[in-house]
Amino acid sequence: MTSLSPFKRRGRMGSDLWDVFSDFYNDSFFAPFKIDTHHFRTDIKDAGDQYLIEAELPGFEKEDIHVEYQNNYLIITAKRESDMKVEKENFIRQERFFGNFARRFYVEDINEDAIDATFNNGILTLKCPKILITNSDKKLIEIH
Repeated sequence: MTSLSPFKRRGRMGSDLWDVFSDFYNDSFFAPFKIDTHHFRTDIKDAGDQYLIEAELPGFEKEDIHVEYQNNYLIITAKRESDMKVEKENFIRQERFFGNFARRFYVEDINEDAIDATFNNGILTLKCPKILITNSDKKLIEIH
């Protein structure tokens, strides 16, 4: 197997053993155990009056990303079609994934009509304003 690691050990005793070890554990056989291929990384921040959600979606087009809010769940889905013209058996290593990607988050008490979504440089940013509960919205119940 050809090693494509950026730090190849040369001229050291045992480097051949290292190459065998490295190739064995970097082989695509172990890929399902090392990474989740149909998720994307997301940060969620509580900014006081809103939730700020940032999702990494590099390589996607804006038209391939869909965001919906239903039953207190914020659902982000994206689809990437394969643009590879080379047959799979010609790959030495394949780390780019294609297909459907999705994340679902339970977020309650947000104003779904005011959710703002932007996509720039592979980052999807969602601003989800909270429904603010004021003291006037509270109902006091008299105890008898």
